Amino acid sequence: MFTGLIKDIGTIKKVIPNATGKEFIIETKLISEIKPDDSVATNGVCLTATKIEGSQFHMQAVHVTLEKTSIGHLKPGSKVNLELALRPIDRLGGHFVQGHVNGTGKMKSVKKLGNNYEVEITPPKALFKYFINEGSVALDGISLTIAKVLDTSFVVSIIPHTWDHTILHTKKVGDTLNIEVDMMAKYLENFMKFQNNDKKLMDMI
Repeated sequence: MFTGLIKDIGTIKKVIPNATGKEFIIETKLISEIKPDDSVATNGVCLTATKIEGSQFHMQAVHVTLEKTSIGHLKPGSKVNLELALRPIDRLGGHFVQGHVNGTGKMKSVKKLGNNYEVEITPPKALFKYFINEGSVALDGISLTIAKVLDTSFVVSIIPHTWDHTILHTKKVGDTLNIEVDMMAKYLENFMKFQNNDKKLMDMI
């Protein structure tokens, strides 16, 4: 479990294709806090550290993760958002983020409004039902609040600190971002589905 508050921008040092998928070697200032078997959110994808070497750690992404997220497009030199798993004593400054990416979206536009940035994202149609004004969303692992929902896209407002201390400032129009919707919305959807099924069953009795 994560909060969507990015702790470091790491650098991909090496990508090693293998039978399982791809192994990534990542350099980070957080290395002293990472141990083998720790979960590390990498651009919002929950992956497991498998090995520590100096200032770098290894992690393996399987084929389904590479297909479902933007992780498969990373190459040596790519910058990535990193967050370590939430501890029970940590402050919950963002929102609960699982590191289970639901799909990818495209950056449609970027506008600077004063010191802030307004970013418009086009998500997959299947995820659109989860977005509401003032709702939560994680983009490349960053906990953000939806400013407004449009017909086929949504807009988030980015403060300067978030812009400067995540990989958002490296993105451009047309780039792909990992999207994780608010897990509370998914639980509510599941609850309503079973409630409707129970009602149908009762009507048949």
